[in-house]
Amino acid sequence: MKRIIWARGIVLRQRLEYWFVRCLIGAMGALPRRLARTCGAVLGGVALRTLPRLRRTGEQNLVLAYPECGAAWRAGVLRKVYRSLGWQLAEFCQMASYSAEQASAFIRYEGFEHFAQAEARGKGVLIVTGHLGAWELSSFFHSLMGHPMSMVIRRLDNPYVDHFVNRVRCMHGNSVLHKDDFARGLLAATRAGRSIGILMDTNMTPPQGVFVPFFGHLACTPAGLARIALKTGAAVLPGFLLWHEDESKYVLHFYPEIEMADTGNAEADALCNTARCTAAIEAAIRAYPEQWLWVHRRWKTRPAGEAPIY
Repeated sequence: MKRIIWARGIVLRQRLEYWFVRCLIGAMGALPRRLARTCGAVLGGVALRTLPRLRRTGEQNLVLAYPECGAAWRAGVLRKVYRSLGWQLAEFCQMASYSAEQASAFIRYEGFEHFAQAEARGKGVLIVTGHLGAWELSSFFHSLMGHPMSMVIRRLDNPYVDHFVNRVRCMHGNSVLHKDDFARGLLAATRAGRSIGILMDTNMTPPQGVFVPFFGHLACTPAGLARIALKTGAAVLPGFLLWHEDESKYVLHFYPEIEMADTGNAEADALCNTARCTAAIEAAIRAYPEQWLWVHRRWKTRPAGEAPIY
């Protein structure tokens, strides 16, 4: 009996969370885009002040990555990180109503030829990306412009919210590959010549993750993309949707293809190629540090014998 009551309590909580999300998205989606982004920035500022644990993590990460920079610089970066997150919330609430023409007014491509050349090979495109800029909007815009792709994501804890969010993500032909079964999905997608976006900047644990340099410190990083790339011959290139302050626009950057080492030693190649992908992510973050998710505990998993960072 207690178990039934407990299960019903979880379902009730999940449904309440779902309706809260629906109401929030509906309310912000009904606003003019500029006003929605302003509201998002305000919510981001509130989150910065009311979530001290995340703020401390962000400060620790910035000290690790930029030891030469002072407290004032770090505080300024974190303020802009939360502004960026608030803007992304607003864009998600609005994007179901975007047409290609509307979105093109505030988003443009740069380096699209790199993507086109990789896609033309017909072996699939593995897009190295991360929690940088407007990552949710990037795949949506790309599909809106006629280039649907698959996305490797983690299931949200609330299945009702997960279903709703994925429905928006996939409105224009995108599909979702869940992390709990992504290897099989990646193989099928690449063999079909599809593009797959993979967020490679989250903390992992061995054996799925390998330790590679990231901002001068070893970080446990997912190696699945590197293994699939060598197995399938899929092209690997970085892609990020970044806010350009000088234009008041987002720019979907596609960078040149990352050459994959192929020495015949599977483990050494996976390590080398994961490091190359991670270096590409680091380069993009260094160019736009105020748009990366510094509040994620990226260096949580440590090599054997090393003290915890957090």
